[in-house]
Amino acid sequence: MGQPLDSASIYEVGLTSDGVYPAYYRFVEFPVLASKGVPLSSIRKFSGVQITYWLWLLILVASPLASRGQAHPDSASEGGQRQRSAEAAEAGNSSFPALLVSDIHFDPFHDPGKVRQLVDAPVSQWGTILSSPTSANQKAAFATLQQGCQMRGVDTPYSLLRSSLQAVRSRQPDAKFMAVSGDLIAHAFSCRYMTLFPGSTPSDYQAFVLKTLSFVMGELRASIPGVPVYVALGNNDTACDDYRLDAGSEFLAQAGRIVAEGLPRSQREQVIKGFAKGGYYSLTMAAPMRNTRLIVVNDLFLSPKYRTCAGKSDTTAATAQMVWLQEELAQARRLGQRVWVMGHIPPGIDPYSTVARFKDVCGGEPPEMFLSSERLADLMMEYGDTIRLGIFAHTHMDELRLLEPEDSDPRASQERNVALKLVASISPVDGNNPSFTVAHIDRSTALLRNYEVIAASNQTGIDTTWSREYDYARTYHEAQFSPSTVKKLIAEFESDGGAKMEASEQYIRNYFVGDRSSELQPFWPLYVCALANHTAKAFAACVCPAGK
Repeated sequence: MGQPLDSASIYEVGLTSDGVYPAYYRFVEFPVLASKGVPLSSIRKFSGVQITYWLWLLILVASPLASRGQAHPDSASEGGQRQRSAEAAEAGNSSFPALLVSDIHFDPFHDPGKVRQLVDAPVSQWGTILSSPTSANQKAAFATLQQGCQMRGVDTPYSLLRSSLQAVRSRQPDAKFMAVSGDLIAHAFSCRYMTLFPGSTPSDYQAFVLKTLSFVMGELRASIPGVPVYVALGNNDTACDDYRLDAGSEFLAQAGRIVAEGLPRSQREQVIKGFAKGGYYSLTMAAPMRNTRLIVVNDLFLSPKYRTCAGKSDTTAATAQMVWLQEELAQARRLGQRVWVMGHIPPGIDPYSTVARFKDVCGGEPPEMFLSSERLADLMMEYGDTIRLGIFAHTHMDELRLLEPEDSDPRASQERNVALKLVASISPVDGNNPSFTVAHIDRSTALLRNYEVIAASNQTGIDTTWSREYDYARTYHEAQFSPSTVKKLIAEFESDGGAKMEASEQYIRNYFVGDRSSELQPFWPLYVCALANHTAKAFAACVCPAGK
């Protein structure tokens, strides 16, 4: 028999330590608690009204979606879609491999007994220190640190970082570049550091963050020598605290030099310059990418949780970055360039926090949003004819999304659609197995033709084997990952409210690397509503029946 839980306990289980999105990405906890032997009758304060509400929501969501089966024809526009089709035909079988990695969350505190050595040593010696025998009290010291910083799970120790990058090298030694979509350092980084070094100054802490970033970047570059590693910052990659950062800071200036190292010499200065302003930059991707601009955004500034290092709310940095982004996109269009956009936090609805926080969307409450405004999504759709791919992460899950304008004429809006790939994490902090993605890029069109998710057999990096979890093209029977194919897939999901079709079952199975499909399946219709409805209005219209 499970122990009774009060409502606060349920809430804490369902949210991460930073309070942004649910741990294990559970919609509500009672199905999970029941699966672990905690009977519903033992959950105090989870009232009959609440249970009735969620059962009602399940019925309400599944019914209209299941009946909408063929309401989403995969029609092609006469503009951008025709152009993409022509480019795809031109491409033939010419593609090349690349690597997509995210949410590494490397934890140099995993063996607390070694941290003083890391603080004192140059980065060049970190590998030797981290590879040395484990401290005698490692388990107890780490458990104390985890508890003191209220960590919900274990991030990436050196053994897992090394194993994952060895797998990157062995699985795809011919990769032409690596794209890393943020969160290189561990959760609760500042808490861990200050716990071990309570007398430290802010500059001491900044120095250690920069050394950690430098070490991780060095390890990434060493895994595929001689090819570019493109990196975005995540909400944890700051020298203040999670979601806290100052634009134009010395930290960003130094971090920019770390990120630019290893890139073609002709591009380093422009990356350093852009990074110093706000942690964002733009460059022309190296061959074999053709005439393609990579625009890396720092969407930490766009998060509703963003604060300055002093803890103040400030929209100045977000506004300046969006002005810059529009200028970059406009210039790319004028020059006839293709564009990839990479950030960390995706635009759109956060369905997990929406449900975990009991948002009554059908009663008029707004859903939880990943970003504080729709400006990033709006700009990407405005230049959808130019953008070939958006790469984001943050959820730690393997996901896809579609940005689709809310125009009355779907045919007129399709050329503005943008496909987003959300990359799953190396970190197993949410109970998922670590993974990375091998992408296959069309040489002529810069479209993502296919990808494979490579997953670990365990979460430690010790005696770990890495194997293919699934292949996009084989699983979904699509020739490329493009706005039209993603739209088609989502339409299939929408017509399958019971998640009985092959595509739905595969997506649910692969979403949580390591398969925890039983936790997503009951809420499949609501989740699907978030895939192509990135605004609160569109999401509510999808979730709620007509007239509500």
